[in-house]
Amino acid sequence: MDFGFGPADTAFREEARAWLRAHASVQPQAWERELGRAGWIGMGWAEAAYGNRTASLTQQVVWAEEYARAHAPTRTGHIGENLLAPTLIAHGTPAQKARFLPPIARGEELWCQGYSEPGAGSDLAGIRTTARRDGVNGANGGSKGGTYRVTGQKIWTSLAHEADWCFVLARTEEGSRRHHGLSFLLVPMDQPGRIEVRPIRQMTGTSEFNEVFFDGAEARAEHLVGGEGNGWQIAMGLLALERGVSTLAQQIGFAAELEGVVARAVAGSGPLDPALRARIAAQWAELKVMRWNALRTLGGADDAGAPSVAKLLWGGWHRRLGELAMAVRGAAATVGPYDWDGASRPYELDALQHLFLFSRADTIYGGSDEIQRTIIAERVLGLPREVRVP
Repeated sequence: MDFGFGPADTAFREEARAWLRAHASVQPQAWERELGRAGWIGMGWAEAAYGNRTASLTQQVVWAEEYARAHAPTRTGHIGENLLAPTLIAHGTPAQKARFLPPIARGEELWCQGYSEPGAGSDLAGIRTTARRDGVNGANGGSKGGTYRVTGQKIWTSLAHEADWCFVLARTEEGSRRHHGLSFLLVPMDQPGRIEVRPIRQMTGTSEFNEVFFDGAEARAEHLVGGEGNGWQIAMGLLALERGVSTLAQQIGFAAELEGVVARAVAGSGPLDPALRARIAAQWAELKVMRWNALRTLGGADDAGAPSVAKLLWGGWHRRLGELAMAVRGAAATVGPYDWDGASRPYELDALQHLFLFSRADTIYGGSDEIQRTIIAERVLGLPREVRVP
């Protein structure tokens, strides 16, 4: 697909590239605020009313590409910018937008997502976390006055150990089942004794994921988004945002990883196994297909299956890339890297080993492959619903 970059996009690319080059030395801890000061956060929002700049769709693609190519720091504010903010723009009250969007645009408040639970990972409708209302009832679903008390456990909560706020899907209707009786609440994380965050050590040795325990944590009723009982619709709308421009940026990172695998294969001694050559070529071709699919769905194309298709494509592709990386490295992939003097560092991973271990989760988090296929089967193809065991 010819995406049609014009002269204005070329000028924007030069500006983005120059800024990223000039600010490459900023410490990761200060990176979000640095982005915010320059207006680079929230460019896809509907208006430039919160300290952000706005950009056309093609310019957003340009920024995503240049950011990935510059190897800029991994974003810690993307959950607030790309998931919560568009949700508030679509469903939030004016007061909610005024309170939460400017700090996100300035890079001052970080967010995490309180969805998955033990026993209800990809089956989001099976959550058990509750939010009980006390205080004064308000109009429009009780959105003014009073407090919700949130009790329950969330798991696989990315960046919860760094987040200032969490958007939580919880049951506000006692006795409700499945997708009924759920509400979408904004909960401050700084509540000692009421919120506990426990990092989960992963195979890579890092801990981006966490368990979060809520024990009567407070959420102000005015921070209920979309009205009580409408949480399922809000949550589904938010999940559908995980595609488009951000997917293109992800693919630039994927391309860099593939280049690393290819470089390792080229540097090897002797001829390359024909089957391995074919796998490398297939990975390259499939990456091109993912890019075309992402471009096709930019701007929120009216395609009910698009988010599930995108997740199936990139999850499986990235997992296979990790496996390919180990095949290219051969037996050396099973041992730790070495310093220049030959001293082993057995608990440190090189880039390809880290890629392999982390990518094992790609077909699970963000909605497992099984869930994505069920969505396509039932909601797109109209096949009979899957039989559920009581």
